[in-house]
Amino acid sequence: MESGPQAFAGVAFALFGAGLLLWTGVRGRTGEPVAEGVSRPLGITVALLSGVLFLTTGCWLLLSL
Repeated sequence: MESGPQAFAGVAFALFGAGLLLWTGVRGRTGEPVAEGVSRPLGITVALLSGVLFLTTGCWLLLSL
């Protein structure tokens, strides 16, 4: 019973992290800004680090069921 919320959170974190990495890659490759009002390299760096963090957290939650 206790693993249901953990599985849901793991899937949500993993999907969000993967989506953020994909979105950042597409935006960076096409030259479009990643964040408004921020330099392009800083926006890409922060978005990539956040995506990796969310994906890692989601995988950790799913693997520790």
